[in-house]
Amino acid sequence: MLLSRLQPPLRAALTSIARSATGGTQTTCLNEAFAQLAIRPRPGTAGGVRWASHKAQGAVNKAKDGPGKRLGAKKSGEQYVIPGNIIFRQRGTHWFPGENCAMGRDHTIYATHHGYVKYYKDPEKNPKRQYIGVVFERDQVLPLPRNSMRRRRLNMTATKMETPPEITNEVHVRTDLVMEGDSSVPVSVKQTKVKQRKGEEGRELKLRPGYMYREANWEIGRAAERAKIKVREFTPRDRWTAWRKAGIRKAKNAEKRSLGRKIR
Repeated sequence: MLLSRLQPPLRAALTSIARSATGGTQTTCLNEAFAQLAIRPRPGTAGGVRWASHKAQGAVNKAKDGPGKRLGAKKSGEQYVIPGNIIFRQRGTHWFPGENCAMGRDHTIYATHHGYVKYYKDPEKNPKRQYIGVVFERDQVLPLPRNSMRRRRLNMTATKMETPPEITNEVHVRTDLVMEGDSSVPVSVKQTKVKQRKGEEGRELKLRPGYMYREANWEIGRAAERAKIKVREFTPRDRWTAWRKAGIRKAKNAEKRSLGRKIR
C-alpha cells in the first residue's frame, strides 16, 4: 500500500535532480527533492491516518480474572483459636456451628471461646449435618453425651443456681435456749423489728429469680400517697386546640427564618 503512494513523489524527485545537474545549486535541488518526498494527506483523512469507525469494546472475560473469595477452611482440626477467629468460610451451610461456635450472616463459622477446633458429626442431633466446634482440652471428643455437664470457660462446669430465700418485712423473734438435763427451757425472748423508710410502710419487695426486686406499677404510683404528699391532680385540656396552636406557631417561626435568609 505504501509503495504505490511513494512512486509519484520519488519519480518527481528524480526528475528535479536531473534538471539540477544542468543548472542551479545543489542545495536548491535537495530542498526541492525533500519537498516532493513529503506525502500529503488525502482529503477526508487526518494526517493520513485512518481512525477506527466505532468505539473499541472491553474484554469479555475481564471479570473472571479478578481475585477469588478465599473460601474454605482457615483453621484445621485441633488448632488453637481465640474468640473471633474465623474457622471456615463458605457459601451456604456445608458446615454448621457446634459447641462454642457461631455463624455469621455470610455463613462464616467463627469461635466464641478459647480452645481447640474439632470437626465432627452428631447423629443424635442430625445425622446428615457436619459440625464445627471448639473444646477446652485437646484430647476432648465431640459430640458430648446428651446428659453430660457442659464445660464452659475458666475450666468450669455448668451447675444449677440455688434460689435465694425470699426477704420479707416480718418481725424476727430470737429465742435463746439453755439445756438443763433432758428439757429445754427458754430463758429470754428478744424481738427485733425491721426498720422501714418513711412513706414505705407496708411495702413488700420480693426477690425474684435473677436477683431482681419487682413490684406492680400501681404500687409504684402510690409512692406519694404512702409518703402523705399531696399531688395536684392532672386536668386534661383540649388537646386538639393545643395541636392547632402549635402548628400555627411553628409555621410563623419558619416564615420568620425564611425572611431572615432573604434579607441577608
